[in-house]
Amino acid sequence: MDDQAQAPTAGSVLAPAGSGLGGLATRLPPHVWFGVSAVFHYLGPAFAVLLFPSVGVLGMAWLRIATAALIFAPLTRPLRSLARADPPTRLLLLAFGACLAVMNCSFYLALDRLPISLVAAIEFVGTIGVALVGLRSARNLIALAVAVTGTLLLIDVKWSSDPIGLFWAFLNGALFVGYIVLGHRVARSGAGDGIAGLGAAMAVAFIVVLPIGFTDALPAFFSPPLLIAAIGVGICSSVIPYICDQLAMSRLPRSSFALMLSLLPVTATLIGVIVLHQIPSLGDCLGIALVVAGVAFHKPASTD
Repeated sequence: MDDQAQAPTAGSVLAPAGSGLGGLATRLPPHVWFGVSAVFHYLGPAFAVLLFPSVGVLGMAWLRIATAALIFAPLTRPLRSLARADPPTRLLLLAFGACLAVMNCSFYLALDRLPISLVAAIEFVGTIGVALVGLRSARNLIALAVAVTGTLLLIDVKWSSDPIGLFWAFLNGALFVGYIVLGHRVARSGAGDGIAGLGAAMAVAFIVVLPIGFTDALPAFFSPPLLIAAIGVGICSSVIPYICDQLAMSRLPRSSFALMLSLLPVTATLIGVIVLHQIPSLGDCLGIALVVAGVAFHKPASTD
């Protein structure tokens, strides 16, 4: 079934489109929401890397998900959303939550061993297939080829010799495809913004990760500055970008959203410069230019 043709089936799960963020989503172009998400998608994790020595990798993942779940809970009432959802929608939200939990953990485990730019490039590889599914024209095929070429240049042909790190990076990339597919279905499963569905899925993610990183996260509860920093990372990593993704997904075809994700290696490289002081090479700069050109040349499937 075409991703543009998916009709709302679970209005009881999501907030009314005309109120709150749903109303704002209809006034701003979906690309604006995507741009905000692209910035915060790696800004939070870049700061998270700096906290790994204090709370551990899985402890940071636990704090990230816990922060998001606690923020979403009073706003979206996840238990009520899950209880009122029909069985197919409830299964969708459970799968989305489990995907979020494992994806975040594998992402941080990869960042602990590999450069953020390499993890970002691997993360994009899986989205290529999603973009290919929705291609409708030679123009989009060319756009995708240009964007992929730019991403490969960003990898800089410096594959890590750390097989464990690569395992977590590719697992994260595979789950990121699941995030796109499931997240797009949640965004289209009811009224416009999908934030209530996201809140329910985040509650599920917290339950999944609860026994995994709680012990590692304990030091943060005895250090107010560390806890505040961890909460900030959670907001930047799992609240702002995920909300913006839902607002973009609700109005963009899945293939267009997947191709635009090729901007993520670009933002990862730029944030690496600013936060982690990783200076890009000339090849990296060329890769950034090609990725931007590919996204700019792409024509959304809805107008093909």
